[in-house]
Amino acid sequence: MPTTLGDRPRGAAGASERDPESLTRVDFSSSVLPTDSVGLAVILQDGTEKAGPPAGRPGRPAHSSFYVYCKGPCEGVRPGKLRVRCSSCRQATLTLAQGPSCWEDVLTPNRMSGECQSADCPGTRAEFFFKCSAHPTSDEETSVALNLITTNSRGVPCITCTDIRSPVLVFQCNYRHVICLDCFHLYCVTRLNDRQFVHDPQLGYSLPCVAGCPNSLIKELHHFRILGEEQYNRYQHYGAEECVLQMGGVLCPSPGCGAGLLPEPQQRKVTCEGGGGLGCGLVFCRDCKEAYHEGDCSSLGPSEAAPQVYRVDAKAAEQARWEESSKETIKKTTKPCPRCHVPVEKNGGCMHMKCPQPTCQLEWCWSCGCEWSRACMGDHWFDV
Repeated sequence: MPTTLGDRPRGAAGASERDPESLTRVDFSSSVLPTDSVGLAVILQDGTEKAGPPAGRPGRPAHSSFYVYCKGPCEGVRPGKLRVRCSSCRQATLTLAQGPSCWEDVLTPNRMSGECQSADCPGTRAEFFFKCSAHPTSDEETSVALNLITTNSRGVPCITCTDIRSPVLVFQCNYRHVICLDCFHLYCVTRLNDRQFVHDPQLGYSLPCVAGCPNSLIKELHHFRILGEEQYNRYQHYGAEECVLQMGGVLCPSPGCGAGLLPEPQQRKVTCEGGGGLGCGLVFCRDCKEAYHEGDCSSLGPSEAAPQVYRVDAKAAEQARWEESSKETIKKTTKPCPRCHVPVEKNGGCMHMKCPQPTCQLEWCWSCGCEWSRACMGDHWFDV
């Protein structure tokens, strides 16, 4: 359906924003994180609740399919509002030829088209962005979309605790396994403690589906903001450390140093001397990480503790499938028009419907059953 929506922000969101980290000197002296979820309560601020009918405005159920990471003032995961503008003049005056039906339509640049209504603007390409819905925002304020987190509208149990909670994170594996945010937080912390994150050359430091499904690495690394500020910073440090190791480098073993060094491949004697006086000056053996010595190493350093095994029950994994639970929902391809009750067929993921009855022509929302509005577009424009 032709649709116009949007505020007029200046900066686009949805793109990954990675804070630069030094690979030269990082403090890794404290390497074990707490495994409780104390920090999570601060990040979510009651954002994770038992699933059930949420409270909303009179006459309209509250249903937000979209979530964002709000860097400020919320500093946490919050419901988001989807907005669109003309990519040429960057004004909220673009009428779409059709609404988005999936995340690819929103996150892929120049995928959706329309006609800009601004005078003298020939723009035809749509640019989508997100804003935090928890507080008023200025034109410049945008937030990063967390496309794996959504309201648990299908009542799918968590793959680890088996509770039905909302919101949830839906992994990108073939089964689209569901995990509640508390368990996702614990999963991240456990893997971070054991240095079990995966370093991908394209994505960075990430995690796969908790069930170990192939090709399921989380691509938008802002999802790990759920760790909280302190532990997210440690996650970035570990990522920087892993990057050095992947490049064939070593880390200075001196307590409180942690400088990343890139000696020659066969160089056994390593001196910690970073630019700008960052190095601590320690001369150590590359093999055993002790003070440099001639001859064989007496030891190869302390043995690493066995990583904690994160087990997933097979039955719980089978029940925690987003797609499996939606088979009956998918079968329901027709609903009656809320005004005249004529059956209307849904084709695709867009929630914007129009009654085909010539005497009615009501434009309404497939998701909430209300007359189509800006709120529907912002909260649940398409089926996630």
